[in-house]
Amino acid sequence: MKLLSSQVEGYIERSSWIRKMFETGIELKKEFGADAVCDFSLGNPDVPAPAAIAEGLRELAGCAGEPFAFGYMPNFGYPSLREKLAKTVSEEQGVPVAGSDIIVTCGAAGAINALYRAILEPGDEILCPAPFFVEYGFYAQNSGGELVTVPSKPLTFELDLDAIEKAITDKTRVMLINSPNNPTGVVYTKDELVKLTDILKKANAGRERPIFLVADEPYRFLAFDGVEVPSILPLYPYSVVVSSFSKNLSLAGERVGYALVNPEMPEKEVLLSGLVLTNRILGFVNAPAVGQKLLEKALGSQVDKNIYLERRDAMAKVLDAAGYSYTLPKGAFYFFPEAPGGDDVKFCATLQEEKILAVPGTGFGFPGYFRLAFCVGVDVIERSDKGFEKAIAPFK
Repeated sequence: MKLLSSQVEGYIERSSWIRKMFETGIELKKEFGADAVCDFSLGNPDVPAPAAIAEGLRELAGCAGEPFAFGYMPNFGYPSLREKLAKTVSEEQGVPVAGSDIIVTCGAAGAINALYRAILEPGDEILCPAPFFVEYGFYAQNSGGELVTVPSKPLTFELDLDAIEKAITDKTRVMLINSPNNPTGVVYTKDELVKLTDILKKANAGRERPIFLVADEPYRFLAFDGVEVPSILPLYPYSVVVSSFSKNLSLAGERVGYALVNPEMPEKEVLLSGLVLTNRILGFVNAPAVGQKLLEKALGSQVDKNIYLERRDAMAKVLDAAGYSYTLPKGAFYFFPEAPGGDDVKFCATLQEEKILAVPGTGFGFPGYFRLAFCVGVDVIERSDKGFEKAIAPFK
């Protein structure tokens, strides 16, 4: 008996790399002990949440007996949170934002799915640089769209703007970028984004339906060495920023994020109304009440990003000593080195023999590389050094 649709069966097969690494990690830890395995497979933030989260939880506990304390609210989120969030986002993005420009969502993923449901027709295309977050393709297909990827420049992962321009068709509806990027750690420069938006403006000429530029920014807070994360809002009117508080507040499981519609977008009220509707009819209804109330308490605080900087530098030291080729990540908590020998799947299997878990770049649409998530303790990173050296030794 066939229980799943063919589409979902295909999803399971395509999304299996991270799942396989996770399951392999469980088995290795059972066999050799957790302290013997260096697991760099999952981007699960392990830094404790800021003190404001604990304070907010204590306050919420005192409200539990009040009527409607955690009941339904407007589908766009608590108005008081939207207003406070608008002030924070205005500072981050460098443009004045009103609370009415924001829809509070179930994480950035909920924001992307609500947006696609509101704007896509069957067969519409979403352009995205590769490598890319593995679930982007699924989000597109959830609303009848199709993800079209354009390889970034090797090793540096800068945007290949000429290739992007050539990839635009009459079906292109969205240009999706993720900066700081998962899995590469690259941060797109303002010059790159200006050139990208010039391409989109040119492509929009004569169109009835504009191409939206969507920036997925859950790692905006996590940029290193004074690197600026430029805002797309001043550069392009048909732009939407989606983000979450999974990383900067270590609230990944609480599922709170937002969609920010460019305040200067023509007829923005139409899109905002569509987002309110799709946020509801997709089954989210609204972002979790507890998460929204915690966020309202914690806005303005974040985890200590120096912890991640220390880990990045420790990871770079290990890879340098072993002789790997990579570009130092400017943000997020990932390295994306070249796979020695070119076969990323085979090389990740070699790393497993040394009890090191990494994810093949094939899972991110970019074979020949592999991802390391350095959201683990420095002690784990430092004791992986011998394993990395042994894995690369045959290729030297």
